[in-house]
Amino acid sequence: SIVADGEGVMEVCMVGQHTMYGSMALEMQEETRESPLRVRLNHLAKILSRIGMVAAILVGFADLFHSLYMDYGMQWHQMLAAMQNLPWLIDQLLHALTLSITVVVVAVPEGLHMMINIVLSANMRRMLKDNVLVRKLVGIETSGSLNLLFSDKTGTITKGILQVSQFISGDGKEYASFQALEQAGALKEKVLLSSVFNSASSRSEGGALGGNATDRALLNWVLPAGAPEGYQKVSQIPFDSSRKFSVAEVRHGEERLYFVKGAPEKILDRCTRYLDAEGKYCPLSKEKIQKKWDALTERGMRVLALATSSSAVSEKGDFENLALLGLVGILDDLRPEAKGAIREIENAGIQFVMITGDNRKTAVSIASKLGIMGLHKEKAVLTSDEIAQMTDAQLSLCLKNIRVVARALPSDKSRLVRIAQEAGLVVGMTGDGMNDAPALKRADVGFAMGSGTEVAKEASDIVILDNNIASIAKAVLYGRTIFKSIRKFLVYQLTMNLCAVSVSIIGPFIGIDTPVTVMQMLWINIIMDTLAGMAFSGEPPLPEFMKEPPKRREEPVLNRAMTQQIFFDGIFTVALCLFFLCSSAMKNFFGYSQSQLPFLTAFFTLFIFSGVFNAFNARTPRINLFANLRKNMAFLFIMVSVILIQILMVYFGGPLFRTVGLSAREMRLTLLISMLILPADLMRKVFCSSWRKSSAKKTARRKRIANKPMRRYS
Repeated sequence: SIVADGEGVMEVCMVGQHTMYGSMALEMQEETRESPLRVRLNHLAKILSRIGMVAAILVGFADLFHSLYMDYGMQWHQMLAAMQNLPWLIDQLLHALTLSITVVVVAVPEGLHMMINIVLSANMRRMLKDNVLVRKLVGIETSGSLNLLFSDKTGTITKGILQVSQFISGDGKEYASFQALEQAGALKEKVLLSSVFNSASSRSEGGALGGNATDRALLNWVLPAGAPEGYQKVSQIPFDSSRKFSVAEVRHGEERLYFVKGAPEKILDRCTRYLDAEGKYCPLSKEKIQKKWDALTERGMRVLALATSSSAVSEKGDFENLALLGLVGILDDLRPEAKGAIREIENAGIQFVMITGDNRKTAVSIASKLGIMGLHKEKAVLTSDEIAQMTDAQLSLCLKNIRVVARALPSDKSRLVRIAQEAGLVVGMTGDGMNDAPALKRADVGFAMGSGTEVAKEASDIVILDNNIASIAKAVLYGRTIFKSIRKFLVYQLTMNLCAVSVSIIGPFIGIDTPVTVMQMLWINIIMDTLAGMAFSGEPPLPEFMKEPPKRREEPVLNRAMTQQIFFDGIFTVALCLFFLCSSAMKNFFGYSQSQLPFLTAFFTLFIFSGVFNAFNARTPRINLFANLRKNMAFLFIMVSVILIQILMVYFGGPLFRTVGLSAREMRLTLLISMLILPADLMRKVFCSSWRKSSAKKTARRKRIANKPMRRYS
């Protein structure tokens, strides 16, 4: 509470971490976690770094082998004599060392984490348009790997606009509106008093209603009749999710009235009578009222029981002989897009679990409308009480079948997240309240609602600005798009790495001292890390990504198909480069006997151009290289820019880049040779596609044979 004026004395029982807020803050203070994607990238980076170090040593050895041995006709005595020239020897060693360091710079993928940031910045504006605000990068990185999503019902799956749809009195009569209670004057008065005074909602001077959503709906239902006069609220026991009821003590002159409101399962068992339309107390038929309650829950309504008592009620629920005023059916319509969004999430291989404070029957009714109950309907629903009675091991076994958690407590969310993570699942959690903060913090991806508390938003990774389940599906799609973009970038980068390092190692053994110079290597590194990162970062989120299963936590970034593509395209490009370097026809065409510079310039240009064309191969697994290219025009712009910069470098790079100008005829031939990577990779794609289809047919045929009943012969 906030003290506006005056003085007071407060009794403090607990401070700091011993208070409720303190314990929540303590639970939220966890170490910064890494996303599954970053963990996998770190593992890959370590492997590639080791390979890069080995490659650097080999390149240095190859360079020294050429300068110390091959340049002297492979005669040991001449090599030993040359090594006595100390300045020359130091110069050769420094050259080999510089080349080795450059190879380390090129081969070690230090740009992997930068690539994630580039992709995120490129997609940030798109995500904001889709009402997805990324607070922590780890959230959107991880969302693409989600296996399990726990989602609140109210405001996320539903519109969050609660309205009283029906009132049922103790004798079973149904009333469509509060005005319809005019004929039951005494009952109407008690319902009005209960709704106004036993409420956590209030109306401001401007007429706006604030507070609890359920109480707002109830207050909005009765207030057109006008607030009661002459009554004063003396005390109140507020609603608590553990006890599931609230009590208000109201004074009218010397008379004291007690109004109880809460879950029907808590109230009805303690009701022995009901108040009729004339204000008389009559015996209650619990069987009759139970049927009415069931009818409301089957329609997906949240049901409250209103009762009154002539004696005081304690917080422990020590009340008996209550008089039922009636049942209130509150409806919160489903969002029109909710069913489709949930289907999209489930089609993506993500288990969707709805968490709600409603009772089991209401929750099942809503879940059935959404189509999320699954095959094992009897195992699909758990209540908070059932969860409390289960051990962690038992709950872990039930986890795969759960689709609905009813009468959920905030503590249930944290426990479910913990158990799912221990089972190796990547878990998402939605929430909007202060009590949801620990679960949001614990989850791999915490989705806070835009209308939620600041504490929930602080604990979350992603804020869904429109509170819509469809926006969560979009966040998952963007997470998968980022993962796809990083994989495309890796295929491109590692293919160029393989080619650059292989040519640098083999070149000296075939008579080319330094096929690629240090400055040329650095230019290649800029293309691979920065420009390629920018080019692949704009890849569009495609609906087909949501039809793929989620990635396992331990699944490597490089899969078999990617590795095959890297080796095929890399080896083909190396073969193309070696053919160019060793071919007498190429040497004669570029006048190698007169000067090596045009030939080496053409080779450098060939290497860059083949890398540009190979970027188109890496961008899409489809045979059509221009598929969805219009949605990423930045890619085309960057690749054209690389070609133009390379042409400028050829004519103006000079000794710095070891280039000289090429004739139009020479440039045309270089361009045509570099384009050979396109039909080569096209053949690979056609072959792999045919092989996959053939394997799928064989697998399907084996399954049919295995499932076919055996014919018996007598």
